[in-house]
Amino acid sequence: MELRAVRGMNDILPEEVERWHKLEGAFRLHAELHGYAEVRTPLLEPTELFRHQMGETTDVVEKEMYSFERHGDQLTVRPEGTAGAARAYVEHAVHAKEPITRWYYLGAMFRGERPAKGRYRQFYQAGCELFGDPGPLCDAETIDLIAGFLERIGVGDFVVHVNSLGSAGTRERYREALLAHYTPRKDRLSEDSQRRLEKNPLRILDSKDPRDHEVSRDAPSILDLLDDADRAHWDGVLRCLDVLGVNYVVDPSLVRGLDYYTRTLFEVKATSGDLGSQSTLGGGGRYDNMIAGLGGPSVPAIGFAMGMERLLTLMPGDTSRRRPGCFLAPLGQVGADRALLLAKQLRALGVSVELDGRGGRLKSMLRRADALGARLCVILGDAEMERGVLQIKDLAAHVQEEIPLDGAARVLADRALESSPGGGQRGAR
Repeated sequence: MELRAVRGMNDILPEEVERWHKLEGAFRLHAELHGYAEVRTPLLEPTELFRHQMGETTDVVEKEMYSFERHGDQLTVRPEGTAGAARAYVEHAVHAKEPITRWYYLGAMFRGERPAKGRYRQFYQAGCELFGDPGPLCDAETIDLIAGFLERIGVGDFVVHVNSLGSAGTRERYREALLAHYTPRKDRLSEDSQRRLEKNPLRILDSKDPRDHEVSRDAPSILDLLDDADRAHWDGVLRCLDVLGVNYVVDPSLVRGLDYYTRTLFEVKATSGDLGSQSTLGGGGRYDNMIAGLGGPSVPAIGFAMGMERLLTLMPGDTSRRRPGCFLAPLGQVGADRALLLAKQLRALGVSVELDGRGGRLKSMLRRADALGARLCVILGDAEMERGVLQIKDLAAHVQEEIPLDGAARVLADRALESSPGGGQRGAR
């Protein structure tokens, strides 16, 4: 029987993981420079958390969640990170400990959707959530954070789409305007949009069906219906984005796929690269009602998430694996025993070591060291052990020498660290 990974859930092998580490490390650094600290929430949450916060009529809740019952609990494997972070914020009464909270996260999410290029059933997101600041300056800084991160990792061809969904009064007026627009054209809508027309006509704007796109082409703009407070907030966001020099376009059709958003909304879309139709790199917006909806106080919030697989597709850089600093090639039992101790000493000094304990021929081990890209190959034969020395082959410089066994770990560590990227400074200290 041949067993394979579940469709849309992929293995990430060691030769790929190195790039993941670079991306994750860059995101952690960038988020922490903006005052964010990492939060880790469970993969499993109560199903009601997502139904209540994301909206019963969203595609995620209706079609894509992995939900099940176990021991009387209704559980869902998380399809996104915001709802779980908000639940943790309320459960631990974080609002009582600090006026503003900045959290970031990295991790796996799960949605049962049709796999496509850049879209998977198990996928990874990096995101930020900010609780406690209601102002437009905070919104612009959040958008600038995601734009600045993309530039940091070498993804420069993108544009930020921004919109405002307003607050409750604005959205109700917009709902009535959309009903007036779509109802006479109902027969031209897709079956899903016809069903959603009465419950939530905003979902029609987020539809991927070409029939709905055509009917929505001349739909009213929510920006024409903003009340004075929403208008002031919106104008403040655009002014701050201009100050920050963010490359953005105003997109009144942008609604995204979740019901919890209020006021500021944004998506970052790639303008080049091999992503097919999946050009959205990330996005988010303000969700000022979620904390109160979860039983907490009235706390404003804003956040975003990015799909890491799509970023990896566009991120330039070396795809090679990390190279060992030293490759140890023991020949004989005495050499093997000494190699075990030497490897332990080198690792304690911060050197990556690969020890070939197969007992093969030297020629074969040298080929293995070269294939791994090791800088130094250390030969420990019985004859060398009797003389109290070992042989070092510098595979990059093509030179060979002998050094005494006593103190060999420090000599090898200095050379290996000097030859590693950025290692010259480490060796000099």
